[in-house]
Amino acid sequence: MEDYNWIYNPKTKGSGVICCIPQVGACPNKCPDCFFQSGRSYLEPLCDNLPHIPSSDMAENRVVRMNDGNDSNYQRKLVEAVALGYKHVFFNTSQPYELDKFPAPFVLTINPNLMTDVDFHRVDPIPKNIMFVRVRVNTWNPEVLTTAVQYYTSREVRVVITFMRYYTESISEEQKELYTFEKKVTNSYWYMKRSMQKDILSSFEDNPYVYECGYKDTHSCKFCGNCIREYYRVIEECRL
Repeated sequence: MEDYNWIYNPKTKGSGVICCIPQVGACPNKCPDCFFQSGRSYLEPLCDNLPHIPSSDMAENRVVRMNDGNDSNYQRKLVEAVALGYKHVFFNTSQPYELDKFPAPFVLTINPNLMTDVDFHRVDPIPKNIMFVRVRVNTWNPEVLTTAVQYYTSREVRVVITFMRYYTESISEEQKELYTFEKKVTNSYWYMKRSMQKDILSSFEDNPYVYECGYKDTHSCKFCGNCIREYYRVIEECRL
């Protein structure tokens, strides 16, 4: 039976994905502009709403996303112990450590924190349980994006482009004309104009391994489906 007191992530609600954060407190990665630890999380106040663990009944017929906040490589034994309670589950991390030892599929953010504009994690060898890598994109890191796409798609790894959102003064004055300040889901951000997003995406329109996070400038996961599709793809490929 559904728990109507459960706090859904507004972004994933209705998508078939339900979120789980087993840890307490802020994420140790401390990425700038992270919604989870900026005071804008849907779970605020964090001290009252963490850990955030759905029941097995709520997870039935859904895929559990471990760590829509925090990181699955932080207090990993705890995260994996909680994940054992679910039939369908995947992990999110930005720390490229022992990825092949995750007991289920995973997603890796390859240019977290201060790496965003300058470099990305190059995983080698490629683990079989990888769903996709997530690359954080803005208007001033095109070389990071292009190099990351080349590196991973040449290895048949899916790349999901995530356009960065900024709510602090992280954008220089010369870049602001390429951004607009507007509400996305529940919070307002500086967000890249769709015309600029399309210009960036057009470079990869013939690459079957590249996707956008979201669908046609929508921001609810129910319009996207990347996580559901890639989760079951990995399950099928690991079955062989």
